[in-house]
Amino acid sequence: MSRVLILAGLAALAAGASACAVPNYEAEPVSVYQWERRQQAAEREYAERQRLCRITKDDDPRKVELCRGVSGVED
Repeated sequence: MSRVLILAGLAALAAGASACAVPNYEAEPVSVYQWERRQQAAEREYAERQRLCRITKDDDPRKVELCRGVSGVED
């Protein structure tokens, strides 16, 4: 009986751990409208990263991470 419970517990643990490792899936856009929305979302995200990089103080330890990949910002 205890072996069954242990095996069931291990199976549940393995299933939970594997769910964390599954990458997010985003379907490719199929219409012009979907492509446009995707592009606009990427542009908004980049603009927000530029804004955060610009307003973060130089002595803030997050500055390097926030400014990584953002063009037009002094290092």
